[in-house]
Amino acid sequence: MSDVVDRITAAWSSQLPGLDVEPMEVFSRLYRLADHVGEVRARAFAGHDLTVWQFDVLAALRRAGEPFELTPGQLVTQTRVSSGTMTNRIDRLVERGLVDRRGSEGDRRIVLVRLTSRGRAAVDAAVADLVTHERDLLAPLTEGDSQTLAALLRRLLGAFEPSPVGRADEPSARAAGGRVAAGSSDEPPATPSPDGTGGSA
Repeated sequence: MSDVVDRITAAWSSQLPGLDVEPMEVFSRLYRLADHVGEVRARAFAGHDLTVWQFDVLAALRRAGEPFELTPGQLVTQTRVSSGTMTNRIDRLVERGLVDRRGSEGDRRIVLVRLTSRGRAAVDAAVADLVTHERDLLAPLTEGDSQTLAALLRRLLGAFEPSPVGRADEPSARAAGGRVAAGSSDEPPATPSPDGTGGSA
């Protein structure tokens, strides 16, 4: 069974017979899949009145566990956007009552962002829908295929992103600095993921 990438690589091979198209066989498919996955995620989150970036921030806080709080600096690292962008995003989530800010009891200079009960309800419902939709995307694969694909992608991603275990941006490091500068939501991510978000689901 052939697909559009097969036709693209065949055309390149025809025009440039010496061109090694093997990398294109992998990354052209990943690139196209990222578009499809991004659309599915956007629709899943929209059903809960959330955008992709709003889910990204709320999900990072939810995964941190009780009391569901992180410093802005930790959120910047986990969602892979600039500090100015994160400040703007936190402001907008505070306005919606999905998160709140507070000073650390140990050091008032440290700002902590905490998930509200409303924010927790929203992100819990959204992630439940997300996994349902993403399970549907995997329907062409067997469970074994899915596990093999995940293992291969994990190995490939590891070449770009080191394991986060034990890093200072993890939820356990709550004493890390948390002050960030004001900025615009239009500021581009420092290191964008394929779908333009931190991909922190």
